[in-house]
Amino acid sequence: MPNLKKYLRCDSKENISNASKCLTGLRNLIASGFVWLKDAGFIFTTITLLAKSIFFLGLINNDNATSFSLVKAFHSFSSPPPLAVYVSLIVIVLSLAFLFQRRARFGFLVIFNFLFSLLLVADLMYYRGYSCFLSPYLLGQTTNLDNLAGSIVSMLRPVDLLFFLDLLILAGIGLKYKKLYVRAERNISTLLILFALSVSYVYYQHVQLDLRGKGEDMLFRVSWSPNQTMSNLSALGYHAFDIYNYFENKRTEILTPEENQEIKSWFAQKQENLPTNMYSGMYKGQNLLIIQVESLENSVINKKVNGQEITPNLNKLLANSLYFSNFYEQVYNGSSADADLMTNTSVYPVRTGSTFFRFPNNSYNSLPKILKGAGYSTLAIHPDKGSYWNWMSALTSIGFEKTLDETDFNMDEKIGLGISDGSYFKQIAPIIASEKQPFYNFMITLTSHNPFELPDQYRKLVLSEELNKTKLGGYFQSINYTDEQIGSFLGTLDQSGVLDNTVVVICGDHTGVHKYYNDEVKQVQPQADWWRDDSKRIPLMIYHEGMNGQEITITGGQIDIMPTIAYLMGIMEDSYQNTVFGRNLLNTKKDFAVLANKQYVGKAENSTEQENRIKGIDLADLVIQKNYFKEAGYK
Repeated sequence: MPNLKKYLRCDSKENISNASKCLTGLRNLIASGFVWLKDAGFIFTTITLLAKSIFFLGLINNDNATSFSLVKAFHSFSSPPPLAVYVSLIVIVLSLAFLFQRRARFGFLVIFNFLFSLLLVADLMYYRGYSCFLSPYLLGQTTNLDNLAGSIVSMLRPVDLLFFLDLLILAGIGLKYKKLYVRAERNISTLLILFALSVSYVYYQHVQLDLRGKGEDMLFRVSWSPNQTMSNLSALGYHAFDIYNYFENKRTEILTPEENQEIKSWFAQKQENLPTNMYSGMYKGQNLLIIQVESLENSVINKKVNGQEITPNLNKLLANSLYFSNFYEQVYNGSSADADLMTNTSVYPVRTGSTFFRFPNNSYNSLPKILKGAGYSTLAIHPDKGSYWNWMSALTSIGFEKTLDETDFNMDEKIGLGISDGSYFKQIAPIIASEKQPFYNFMITLTSHNPFELPDQYRKLVLSEELNKTKLGGYFQSINYTDEQIGSFLGTLDQSGVLDNTVVVICGDHTGVHKYYNDEVKQVQPQADWWRDDSKRIPLMIYHEGMNGQEITITGGQIDIMPTIAYLMGIMEDSYQNTVFGRNLLNTKKDFAVLANKQYVGKAENSTEQENRIKGIDLADLVIQKNYFKEAGYK
């Protein structure tokens, strides 16, 4: 800013001539100020985008991305880069403002600021639901949008509005000072200098961190945790790097001999080779019905609220079920579709994007293929569109002979995302009763999907008005409704005689209210201890009439369903032991599960074993991306 004395050499007591000089000096001061301010917008935008980046990191690294922690904003650095990396990445884009002149430059800065803020909020919303961030792969999943609109909006939080606060200030400045950029000229030299310096600095830091990491790329790397890469590069760098990887990964590559051997060795060394026990072939030749229940958490099983059982029908089934109470969800970017994949193939989903959208035509050595080889008919049933998560195409490739989606049902009652569970089960029961046996039917439910807004006429639990209005109360009501429909459905099958020789497997696809709204659950008062169960556990129940109920406390996860069920159904282990990433929970000495974020839960003999089990997630990613099973001869 120029020196005031240079322009204001006047005094109110001086003559008219000096007063004229005073006014001229004042005009020069204002004009000079506007010359300086023409770049103030650039500086202001750089600072605010940096502040938003730090604020964003402080949210995603804290509880449910709803409250800010400055300490946690930086705790994920693998080797802390200076904030200058963030600034440089921002300047690389903002330097393009100097391509424009006058108010066009101001407009560019405001528009980019708005789009950047929108990106951060969208990332937050997606992260709250799926523990990862937006990706170019989502562009291929637009068929989900008509189903998920309500669920997406429910991921917004009041804190998100803070990302747009500075835009109100900029808008006010732009309206009040319309001549702000009247002197702003196009400046290519400034653009080139800023761009070159910023790119050079980022590259310099990349090289320095690479050297410190002894050859491991510490800045530009796809970490097992998306928070890690986000913290290294900031949101702007993360998405630029993600787009680069998207196009890199689109190239079809052949599995190398080394990779092929690594996969085979991993499958071989995970075998336990234990003698068979009483569960082997217990239900050989019988029908198999798997019901994958939307958002069913283990926390509600055998629990009461205000003296009322939340899942009375599922609780009754426990008397004749093998109940796995330490069973964990392992879904990733594909949500429920990942559950479909793991249940039927025992393969972890890919690490980026949805497996069913990216690789719908892959080959697997799957449960429906194996059972079909044993004389079973196979059917997959969803109450939503076949394009939702692209499940119909993917499950057909996995090996199901027939599929039914919402077009096969009378949509006489809709709740939330689609046909109500009540109408859905009523229409399925006669289909199953008339099927040729033995059969394997895989079906999912839908009504208990978030945001858990069940119509009042179906809210059977008597809750306080305060609890009933919360997401937690809505979850209790939704699960209670679905539980009632499952009870009626199984009662109908029992009357038709189907249950006499049918194994019924009931499992959650992933957790529910704690997965999406854990921040709100913590605020509900008064609290019960079990309400705070955010352990990511889902129930696995294997029911058969006449079975003596048993709770099995061994730790497991969704990739263990297929080998466990295959063992009960009398399928020879050598037909699948070299293709499943899970293990048979009914005949194992191992007690662990690896969650989607690579967290190891349970016991390990040593650190080497733990690291090897975690490595399975990356190998599964390789198996799917390079269609390993097709190359291995599984069509």
